[in-house]
This record gives sequence, structure tokens and C-alpha cells, in this order.
Amino acid sequence: MTKLLSDFAAGQRGRIVKVNGDGRIRRRLFDMGVTPGAEVLLRKKAPLGDPLEVNLRGYELSLRKSEAACVETEVMA
Repeated sequence: MTKLLSDFAAGQRGRIVKVNGDGRIRRRLFDMGVTPGAEVLLRKKAPLGDPLEVNLRGYELSLRKSEAACVETEVMA
């Protein structure tokens, strides 16, 4: 089952399948390590849903909701 990272609930895990977005946003995500095949865990969301805090490749990363909406993931159990 694929799902956008922005739609994850806190504590949910997934594996990145595809990174969408225009060239600038896509390049920024790649530079931060958001690449296909990487496992991601949504640690928490801010009260209004923006930003999101994720664990990725052994470090914590904060993403805007609009950035997270560009990341397609495969949900892991």
C-alpha cells in the first residue's frame, strides 16, 4: 500500500518509493537523504500538522508538510 509521507500518523513506518515535486524541492529532498529505498519513521507532527519530524538514515529531520507531500512511501507493518 502506498501513501504520502504527509498522510502518515505518528509512529508509522514506511520505505520511500518515489520523490515527486519540481526540480528545486526534489533536489533539496535528495540532498537531505530522502531517496528511494530509505526507511522513514514519522516521530511526531506539530499541532497544526506542519512541520513533521521524521527519523531517516539514523538522524532526525524536520520537513514541511508540502515537502512531505512529495514523498511517496510503501507502508511497513
